[in-house]
Amino acid sequence: MNTVIPHQFVEAQSPNVQQLFGLSNSAFAGLEKLTALNLQAIKVTLAENQAIVMKAVSARPEELFVLSTSLAKPMAEKVSAYSRQVYEILSGIQGGLSSTAQSQFQQYQRGAHVFVENLAKNAPLETGIPLSE
Repeated sequence: MNTVIPHQFVEAQSPNVQQLFGLSNSAFAGLEKLTALNLQAIKVTLAENQAIVMKAVSARPEELFVLSTSLAKPMAEKVSAYSRQVYEILSGIQGGLSSTAQSQFQQYQRGAHVFVENLAKNAPLETGIPLSE
């Protein structure tokens, strides 16, 4: 049994498997950053909400309107900062994945071309069929 062809196939596919794991690690790192950002945002929001509730409970009724209006601008800024950080994380993931996918595709094309060339070189010649009649 000829093991040259399966061995060449395994050699051609090894870089693809490595890049697949690279893509997985890149995506996982991005999700890890996004999770850390979300946990931080939840922690800060809970602490801030606790402080706001304590202020609201101890405030007089006419102070509640001032308190609510004073919170609008900081809240909008925090939402904007959070959105910007999420966008940066997702852009980083997308950039890493697209560049890796492009290089993987190019490497796959080269590997397939080499595989086909080697397959053609190692193909057994059929005997018994006349070349001309």
